[in-house]
Amino acid sequence: MMTELDQSYVDRIIPARAAEANKNDFGRVLCVCGCAGYTGAAYFAAQGAVRMGSGVVTLATPERAWPVLAVKLNEPVVRPMPCGADGMLSREALPALLSLAEKADALLIGCGLGRSYAVAEIVVTLIENAKCQIVLDADGINALTAHKDILRQAAQPVILTPHAGEFARLSGLENPQPGELTLFARKMGCILLYKGHRTLIAAPDGRLYRNHSGNPGMAKGGSGDVLAGMLVSLCGQGLDPVDAACAAAWLHGRAGDMAANARSEYGMTPDDLLRFLPDLLKRYNTREW
Repeated sequence: MMTELDQSYVDRIIPARAAEANKNDFGRVLCVCGCAGYTGAAYFAAQGAVRMGSGVVTLATPERAWPVLAVKLNEPVVRPMPCGADGMLSREALPALLSLAEKADALLIGCGLGRSYAVAEIVVTLIENAKCQIVLDADGINALTAHKDILRQAAQPVILTPHAGEFARLSGLENPQPGELTLFARKMGCILLYKGHRTLIAAPDGRLYRNHSGNPGMAKGGSGDVLAGMLVSLCGQGLDPVDAACAAAWLHGRAGDMAANARSEYGMTPDDLLRFLPDLLKRYNTREW
């Protein structure tokens, strides 16, 4: 049985904020993202987490990408990590990343990381050692092509957010049917958010959800990074990971619909998703201020 996602479903998931709250009540999330030449992905992921309401967002990025991101980002804490001559994270970054992950309520790995043996080792090691909820996107997923069995060793079911190409490389399945996605999630013990025209979310217990928000204007580089940041934010705020995946998918698509209505499918950008998301979230205010 497939559950269809809509506004009323998401309204049941997003909690009201307590009056006596502080930043620690809304989650500390760590984004391990970016490399030299791919700073945009890290930017959109970190800002997606900020706009979705995280208390503290930390972005761990290669030191060669750090000067760009430290200037572009005001709200997140941007931490430079050791990297190689290729501008991607090196093995020397692992001790610092593991230390940061220990303090995180949720962890995003992958947006704009690039592909290398060192990156693959870092992704696998973080999955093996992190105790918090993990979201795996983009190059984080690509890093597991030869190591996908590691998903079963994670402390909590990992949330994967592949598009069709990334899932094909990981699973060998092209144009998978909903039942095949459910089988993969069950077999690997993961939560699968399969991005497409009608995004599907498959849980390891067999539950399946379909999203109906979103439009073709979102088919631009950076849109998926915003989604990944929103998702890790909701996980860090304590939502059930399947609920977080469902809410992030619908809210992301609805912000895209608002952007298309205001800016056009042709002219809208991932930055517009970040701009319209706060307007969308006003309905969850505790009252009119």
